[in-house]
Formats: sequence, structure tokens, C-alpha cells
Amino acid sequence: MSVNRIFNRRNLAYAVLGLWIIVLGFHVRREYFKPLATRLAERARSLNPGSYFYTIKMNGQAIGYAQSSLDTIAGGFVFSDRVILDVPALDQLHRAVAQTRIELGPAMQLTRFSFQLGSEIGEYVVKGVVRNDSILDLELNPGTGQLQRTSMAITPDMLLDAAIPMRMAAAGQLETGQVISARVFNPSVMDDQLVEMRVALHDTLIVPDSARYNNKTKKWEISRTDTIPAWRVDQAFGGVSISSWVDEDGHLIKAESPVGYTLERMPYEIADQDWKRAQAEGTLSSGYGAVIERTAIAANVDLSAVTEAPQLRVRLGGVDLKGFDLAGGRQSLNGDTLTIRREAESALAASYRLPYSAGGPVAQELEATGLIQVNDPAIVKQAKEIAAGSNDPAEVARRLYEWVYRNLKKDITLSVPSAVQVLQARQGDCNEHTVLYVALARAVGLPTRTAAGLVHVRGRFYYHAWPEVWLGNDWIAVDPTLGQYPADASHLRFVVGGLARQVELIRLIGKLQLEVV
Repeated sequence: MSVNRIFNRRNLAYAVLGLWIIVLGFHVRREYFKPLATRLAERARSLNPGSYFYTIKMNGQAIGYAQSSLDTIAGGFVFSDRVILDVPALDQLHRAVAQTRIELGPAMQLTRFSFQLGSEIGEYVVKGVVRNDSILDLELNPGTGQLQRTSMAITPDMLLDAAIPMRMAAAGQLETGQVISARVFNPSVMDDQLVEMRVALHDTLIVPDSARYNNKTKKWEISRTDTIPAWRVDQAFGGVSISSWVDEDGHLIKAESPVGYTLERMPYEIADQDWKRAQAEGTLSSGYGAVIERTAIAANVDLSAVTEAPQLRVRLGGVDLKGFDLAGGRQSLNGDTLTIRREAESALAASYRLPYSAGGPVAQELEATGLIQVNDPAIVKQAKEIAAGSNDPAEVARRLYEWVYRNLKKDITLSVPSAVQVLQARQGDCNEHTVLYVALARAVGLPTRTAAGLVHVRGRFYYHAWPEVWLGNDWIAVDPTLGQYPADASHLRFVVGGLARQVELIRLIGKLQLEVV
């Protein structure tokens, strides 16, 4: 119950103060001593089903289109959305199509979901079913046709990201200053994380409501707008903050991504027209592309010879460095100054024989994951062929590097990288090269992990991923995407781990200041 509502009721009840106190006390007991699930079930019935369309833009030009809808079903609700995105990079438009369907119970609790991402190299599909309110049974098809099943313990309030604002609306939590924490499952990284949602502002927005066709201009135009109450919800996780505006039912109105995308509610005809017009013009895909260039950081000195330099020192500023994997191995951090030393030839010799058997934390980098299918027959067969019977970790690491570098086509790919899928498709960007290398290496007993951060290319630092292999004394960086063994000193590692860790790099975009010293 809001302060304003209580205040108004108090004014109306001054003449019968005693009766007002009794009524208010009954109402408070009825509402706030009632189980949350019961209150949600009652209030959720007031949410308005509907379907909405969106234009996705970057630098003022449409690069995609989206649709979302909320419908009632027997025993609850179903939310679905579909996003078609043409990301410009390397003189091409790279298309990704993502579809999500979330089934919710009467109290807006998650019951099941499906997530599908289609890209140039295939489909990635995740399905989940909640069992006994505490177990999430997952079925993953990483584009290989081979289903992988696993389960994880969850909290009863866990949801997928898109459904959180609707639950907040149903719970009456869309009030300025309200802060909630929730577990959010991300199917693209197969992991959940704690997310804080803060209602920062309340405003009234003018939103395009309908369109008409202009026979003179041969274009669709906005014919009517609507004025609707809106709340800005700031979402924070892993040091990343994202803001979006939602209506009173929790439906998205507009949002902005940290990498520069904007999404805005539009009539279908306008959203479709803007996207198709941008496709026809063809200006978005020129050069490296808006996404890559927006995230790049210019070097303050000429680093044309960096591939041969034994070390590089950079001063980092503009961001909180806490939580990043900046120190260790080839990197050392002194205050805000990071020193990267390229491994000497003498460091490329191994001190053990394959397969690695010493145990400890290093042995964890031999394990299979949903996207690194170490035990898949195709991965094992290819790894053994490349190793050619050698049990020398250094020799095998180099052979794997040469094979991945030669056999994968270098191309931007909007996918969730799966080692088996990459082995079949034989193409991809740094993420695909890295995940395949890691899987092949682990399959022959060579501990290997994923590193991600920045790399210098043609005068600028770009976001990048590469493998690190264990040869017995330390982790050695190799780069099968750029063809470097070991990787040069301009590889600035910020995180170690898969996609769930790499998401943290978003908090650097537009904020990190880098000075070569």
C-alpha cells in the first residue's frame, strides 16, 4: 500500500478515526501476513495480456526487430519473445535469431522455458522444466543433435530475465526506491546469478501506438501516440548495470544496451519498415562495424612492433579493477599498472607427460562442460589425430594451435560457441576458435582454460578471447585465431572462464581508460 493511498484514506476517515484504524488493521493483516505466492496469484490476474513490437537501433540505424507477448493459459501465463538482429561487422551483416518462451504459474513462478538461438553455424537450444519448486531439469542441444541433460538446484523465486519486471508489477513493487534481489537463469551461459533490480524513476512516456500508410511518400508513418506511466528499472549484476523502462504491467517500453543498442516500442509496420530500409541501404556493415568499433580503445602510442616485444606495460583507469583476473601467470599488477610478459622460448617446455595426472586446481581444467564436450567421440578422435601419439604437452599444444588456426575460417559468428558444433562448421570468431581448442586439448589430457580481455590490432585494443595451456610451471597464452604461439604481449587478460565470466567485460565498455607506458 503506497504512502499516498494511506494519506488519502486518512483524510477521508478523520471523522470516524476508530473505524478507520480497525479497517486499516484488517487490510494490513489480510495483505501483508498473507503468503507472497497467494498475493502474487491474486495480483497477477490484473496483468494485461498483450503483444508488442520493437525497433532495435545502433547509431540511429535499425539493425533488428523484436516482438514480445504475454498470454494467459490454464494455470498461469506464458511469455514469449523473438529477436532478429543483423549485427554489422567486417563488411557483413551477421544475423542472429533468438526466441524465448517462458511458462509461469499463477503466482508468476517459473514452471518451464525454452530458449533457441540460430546463427550462421546452426541452432543452440536449451529447455528447462522446474521440478518440486527446487530443481531445474535442463536439456541442452548445442547444435549437434546430441542432447545433454543435467539438473541444478534453484530457489523458488528464480526466473528468466524478461519475466522479472512482470513479477515486480504483479507484486506491487513498481514503486520508486523499491529494491529487490532475484536469481536469474541465463540459458545462453547455462548459469544463474544474483541480480539486483532497483526502481529508480517514475515518469510518463509518449509511446507510438499505431501507424498509417502514406500513399505519397510510400512509407508507414506514426498515426497516433499514447501517454503511459513508466518506471525505470536499473538491473545490476557482476558489476554491470542495465537500465530499461517498463509499463505498469512490467512490459518493456525501451532499453539501452551497454554496447550501444537501443530498443524502443513501435507499431509493427514502423519497426519492420525501419529494419528493412537499413538492410537495403547497406551502410551499417562497412568496415569493422559499429559494434566492434564502439568497444575498441585507441592506443596512445605506436604498437606496430608489439608482436615481437617481450613485454608491455599499460596503466588502467576509469573502472574498478576489483574482481578481474589481472594478476597471475604472464601478468602482474602494481597499483593501476599492468605488466604483460610474453613467454620466453624456454618457458614453452613441459615438465610432465600427457595425460596430466597431478590433480589439484589445474585438473579442473580437464573437465567437460555443456559447451566443451571433452568426451564426445568426434572431439576425441580429432584430438588424437592431431596429437599423433605424442605425450609431450608442449608439442601437442603447438600442434593443436596450428590445426585450429589452419582449419577454421575466420568469421564473426553470433552464436553460443559449442566445441562439437564448431568442429562441424569449421568457422567462427575468437570464441569458436577458443572453445574448440580447449575441448581438443582437454580430450588428450592437456589442462587448458579460456582467457578473455583485450588485444591490440592495428592501433586499437579490441575485446578478444584465447586459450591458456598448462605446461607444468604456469599458464601459457596461445592464440589460434590470430596465429600466435605464444600470444604476444598485447593480450591483456581480464577474466578466466567461460561465457558466464566473460559477461563481466561489459562493465569495461565505454569506461576503461588505457595508457601504454
